[in-house]
Order: sequence, then structure tokens, then C-alpha cells
Amino acid sequence: MTANTPDIVANLASIRQRIGNAAKTAGRQPDDVRLIAVTKYMPCAYLETAMAAGHYCFGENTLQGAMNKQPLLDAPSNEWHFIGHLQTNKARKVPAHFNWLHTLDSLKLARKLSESALQADTTLNVLLQVNIASDPDKYGLDTESVHAFADNLLAAKLAGIRLCGLMTIGHRAADPGETRASFAALRELGDSCAARFGVDHFRELSMGMSNDFELAVAEGATMVRVGSAIFGPRPVSNDQTLK
Repeated sequence: MTANTPDIVANLASIRQRIGNAAKTAGRQPDDVRLIAVTKYMPCAYLETAMAAGHYCFGENTLQGAMNKQPLLDAPSNEWHFIGHLQTNKARKVPAHFNWLHTLDSLKLARKLSESALQADTTLNVLLQVNIASDPDKYGLDTESVHAFADNLLAAKLAGIRLCGLMTIGHRAADPGETRASFAALRELGDSCAARFGVDHFRELSMGMSNDFELAVAEGATMVRVGSAIFGPRPVSNDQTLK
């Protein structure tokens, strides 16, 4: 390991410990929280180090990022999460390369994903992306439209996708209390959705990243998306992805 290479094994252990501590403080079980290691622009060697340490759950922001890495990794049991914005015209290949998509925000996209999943003989787990802070620079559904959107999605009976919960990017604020409040708002919205729809598997809350995942765990996150705290700063380009 060089001076510029992150200690991925130690970082993973530290993040897991912090997740465990936050969960216990909140009266939860550490195993209730899935750690998604975000690998955008990271070299395959970093993923291999994580896998050697027993971590097999990865998140990518782009389809191409995953497609570049997956053939080079001898790990068919890896779990892959698509966590970036997805255009409908790029949806066709997603179900064949990912187990989860965290960013569903249109019925047109849902129909395309379902169709593609059925063609790939699989079921794609999906989360609705919610713009919990009504940030004009972020994608996602407004909180007020989530119930109606989910009503329409479930009514469409799309057999290739399974609606499993909600995702958000927490409100970035100088006051951690404001960030935590945005996570609490998503939890409350998730609870109302679960009660409204009666869907047994609608229980996932994907929220929290490197700078705020402990706040998210305290408010009920079942998935946290952590990149730089594990792998170090993201490269400025994807030139290193395959090295």
C-alpha cells in the first residue's frame, strides 16, 4: 500500500463499527443496515480488496461503470446497486447488471425496466427516489406526489420490478439537526407508504452517505451509500477504472 492508497480493509471495518454503534444507540440491530460501497471511477483493484475483506455489495452511478468492472471481477455473488440518475433510453441493460435500482422517478422508466427485466428472466428491486428537501438541483419525486405515484405504479402490475421502498439524498446543511430531520421525514413517508400499500417488502430506506450515514442510521436507514470514506477521494475521471 502506497502513501496515496487508501487502507480499504481498515476503512470498511471502521464504517461497519460506526454503523453498528449508531444502530445500537437507536435501539436497532447492526445487521438491519446494508452497507453499499460506492465505486464510481474506482479501480477494480479497490473492489477486489474489499471483496477479500468480505464485502460484496457495491453501488455504481452509471451503467457503463458496472459493465466495465463486472467482467473483470470473479464474483458472481456480488450485489450491485444502481444509484445514479437513469434515462429511459439507457434502461434496457440495467436489469441484467444490477440487483437494485435506487432512483425510480417515472412510470415510463418503470415500464421499460420491467420489460427489460422480464426479457432477462429476472426481477429488479426498485426504490422511489424522493427529493425530500425540494432541492431544484436534485432528481426525485416531491414528497406530496409519492403516494399517487406508487398507487399508479402498483396498479400497473409490472411483473419485472419489485417496489421495495424509498431513497433520498439528505439535506446538506451546516446544522446536522437539519440533515437528520430530512432523514426522519423520509422514514415517516416510508411508514405511511407501507401502511397505505400493505406491501410486505416495502421496508427499505436508502439514505445516508460518507458524511452523514450515522444520522441516517439513527433515523431508520436500511441501506447507506458510502464511497469516499472507504475508497478515498474519487478520481477526477474514470481513467483508472480498469487498472
